[in-house]
Amino acid sequence: MLKVLRFFFRSVVFLVALAAIVAIVGAMIWYFQTQGQGGTTIALNDVPGGREPEGVEDWLLGMYLQTNADQINSPASDDSTPIPFTIESGETAIGIATRLQELGLIRDVALFRRFLQYHGLDASLEAGEYQLRRNMTMREVAEALQHSQVKEVTVTIPEGWRAEQVADLLTAENIMDGSMFLAAVRQGVAIEHPLLTDRPPGAGFEGYLFPETYRLPLDATPEDLLLRMLDTMQDRLPISWEGMAAAQGLTFYQVLTVASIVEREAVVPEERPTIASVYLNRVESGMYLNADPTVQYAMGYQPETAQWWKTPVTLEEYQSVNSPYNTYLYPGLPPGPICGAGSDSILAVLQPAQTSYLYFVARGDGSHVFAETLEEHQGNVQTYMGQE
Repeated sequence: MLKVLRFFFRSVVFLVALAAIVAIVGAMIWYFQTQGQGGTTIALNDVPGGREPEGVEDWLLGMYLQTNADQINSPASDDSTPIPFTIESGETAIGIATRLQELGLIRDVALFRRFLQYHGLDASLEAGEYQLRRNMTMREVAEALQHSQVKEVTVTIPEGWRAEQVADLLTAENIMDGSMFLAAVRQGVAIEHPLLTDRPPGAGFEGYLFPETYRLPLDATPEDLLLRMLDTMQDRLPISWEGMAAAQGLTFYQVLTVASIVEREAVVPEERPTIASVYLNRVESGMYLNADPTVQYAMGYQPETAQWWKTPVTLEEYQSVNSPYNTYLYPGLPPGPICGAGSDSILAVLQPAQTSYLYFVARGDGSHVFAETLEEHQGNVQTYMGQE
């Protein structure tokens, strides 16, 4: 009796498995017969990144798309109003699909993602600017997102560069007219932004040219880039940055001023908070900052070396460069930032190391040795620079 039951059970299992295989084969045959008739595929040869389906998973995914052919081939609306849509660099397919649904451009996030996955297009959505419409089908939206309508250029602004260097780069890389950009920076008008609230009257945008890689349309204006720089800087600031600045007794403009000096002084990243503490301690003590980079900034372009930063600066030059940016001659902070500081230097000023240091001298390997007293500092100068 037991043997009969086992035979019966195995037979049932076999028949169920056979039925499943027949169903799958039948479904695949149906899929092959209807492939292309339901209009659920894009012309792969016309879509960069498209691929031919392969494997059982792709065939099953294809059958799923066929069952949703009507939704794939039907627009979300009959509204033909153009809708600007931007894909940012590095944005994920699910993030893009979610925003498309929120704008009423597609109805089903999951279906759109599967449609992209099936055609191998989920990894090739091109960053850029688009004009979409709600009366486009899901397939038309997917195709449109493979070809940015606005051609873009990319420019990388290094940390520690002054406005003139940025302007030269923009001209050299054919991003825009660098002289127009520099004029906009110096004039300091034409744009408004929350980060500019405490900027002194008449001040330009030096210090606000946040170092980062930017994607810009070919016809970008200086104002376009300046606004992106300010937005990016705001995004990189810690949430409680205003409280941090207030705790240091600084306006944001003053934070950027100190950070720009730290950016030019620091070679070893870990030293930024300590260098910031030295300058803040000097300000609090009413001392001269004696910051070499401010003298270099005041000296400007050096024709002999075709550089904007003279190095080294001699002791005689410390005393002969008559400029309010010369912190050897004028006490307190200079009139404003001397370059674009990166996030780490800004954070170093917002959260400086808690020290009593008032002096530092370069060791010669990029690092510095710090001192609390003038006597100790003079000893360090003798040790590392061989002079009193």
